Amino acid sequence: MSSTGKAATASEIEVAGVPITHPDRVLWEDQGLTKQELAEFYLGIRDWLLPHLIDRPLTLIRCPGGTDRKCFVQRHSWAGMSPFIHRDMVPDGKSQSEVLTVRDIQGVLALVQSGVLEMHVWGATLSDLERPDRLIFDFDPGEGVGWPRVVEGAVAVRERLKALGLESFVKTTGGKGLHVVVPVEPKAPWNDALAFTRDIAEAMAADEPDRYTTTSVKQEREGRIFIDYLRNNREASAVAPYSTRSRPGAPVATPIGWEELSPDLKPNGFTVRNLSERLASLKRDPWAEMRKVDQVLPERRASKRTARKA
Repeated sequence: MSSTGKAATASEIEVAGVPITHPDRVLWEDQGLTKQELAEFYLGIRDWLLPHLIDRPLTLIRCPGGTDRKCFVQRHSWAGMSPFIHRDMVPDGKSQSEVLTVRDIQGVLALVQSGVLEMHVWGATLSDLERPDRLIFDFDPGEGVGWPRVVEGAVAVRERLKALGLESFVKTTGGKGLHVVVPVEPKAPWNDALAFTRDIAEAMAADEPDRYTTTSVKQEREGRIFIDYLRNNREASAVAPYSTRSRPGAPVATPIGWEELSPDLKPNGFTVRNLSERLASLKRDPWAEMRKVDQVLPERRASKRTARKA
């Protein structure tokens, strides 16, 4: 018998009030990891996951047949979508556009039921979509760049932010890179957020051009780290903390403490199989201070780049 009280071989089970059909469907072939196991994983870590997910517009990666079959991006509602997944119409220039959000663990489980293997979130909440409350520097290593270099890059941007009086936090992405996250009061508009993060990324690339680049062109990135600041656009998104990735090993994007970040840490080492054990052993949430940080985007220094459109 499964922990939900019904046989795992049944064509439908219920997890925390959400029907899960085909619970024994394997989603990660290399792990033998099933739809039911994914639902129970999220249920078990809900207190860690939900604060970073609730009421933020979602970009979803759906893989209904598992990671070995076709996956696709979903930003808008679909036929038969669960009422636990909320659809809102929000102002978008002169018209309106649709965004999807969840408000509770039932919403997350409804996403699992729909074959969602990755949840990506905006850097703003529904209550104030025009002003971000989280900025992201995405360190994406090109071919030939070792993990220790990525760690050094994240630490370097942390130091630059500290010099501006800004606290930052770090998470693994479940891939080869790292995200450095800067919580801010939602006061500055997106254009200012983009300009601020671009200035820092461009300064790092100018100071150490052999290490960093701000261009996404593949050939330019070989041997260097692409500092992607473009996630600080209104409709851009980044993988949510504690979301799984549709990659071999069932990795999970995982917040860590700066003191944990080292060349010995495996960038995709936190997975559905071992993350719950990690969280149970933690004495405190590595991102606990994020909720207490009270900081705003600094005023930009006047420069020749100020005139350029964001």
